[in-house]
Amino acid sequence: MANSSTASVDMEDVQTVDLMSELLRRMKCASKPDKRLLFIGPPGSGKGTQSPVIKDEFCLCHLSTGDMLRAAVAAKSPLGVKAKEAMDKGELVSDDLVVGIMDEAMNRPKCQKGFILDGFPRTVTQAEKLDEMLNRRGAQIDKVLNFAIDDSVLEERITGRWIHPSSGRSYHTKFAPPKVPGVDDVTGEPLIQRKDDNADVLRSRLDAFHKQTQPVIDYYAKKGNLVNIPAEKSPEEVTKVVKKVVST
Repeated sequence: MANSSTASVDMEDVQTVDLMSELLRRMKCASKPDKRLLFIGPPGSGKGTQSPVIKDEFCLCHLSTGDMLRAAVAAKSPLGVKAKEAMDKGELVSDDLVVGIMDEAMNRPKCQKGFILDGFPRTVTQAEKLDEMLNRRGAQIDKVLNFAIDDSVLEERITGRWIHPSSGRSYHTKFAPPKVPGVDDVTGEPLIQRKDDNADVLRSRLDAFHKQTQPVIDYYAKKGNLVNIPAEKSPEEVTKVVKKVVST
């Protein structure tokens, strides 16, 4: 932990407008109810489009397992060191380690009001470990949003998708184009297209998704907190549905 003098120097280096914006955001967020959400859906179902909108609307943090692992490794936390050891050996990071890193991430100030979890759990075992960790915190998943969509609709979506790497904002050449082609609306930085955003890779990923994730969907359905989202609708229509579901 930084000492007070280091912390004050760090704060002095922050632009006043940024400090005021963050203060106003926290004041606005203070009255928001806590929400712990899980987004499930195949690639191209719209999770990446909806996450930033819902995150800002309800003052949540967006927890991506990949981002959390990279952050923990970069911070050289004890769990991050263990994760790096596994990755350096070409091994999968264990479920317990991932859940532990997730537990750490939830302590951050921006996660105070809750989170959107995306990309985890992928198996029932992971879902059970996640529940155990949240139970220890006196918490639970409030809503599981299943972005339901037919495989046949996804190919057009996937092959036209473009991403802003640093923020995760996603665009589509047909359904949600940026104001300027190939450029992020907010930063003006270039967009990229993922190498695996093609039809052959999509079919393989969809097969794996259905086999692996359907049991997770069934797991939460039995718990009674699963809500099916009609993800084939336009992004604006899906946003309205998701906001209504999260608000209730």
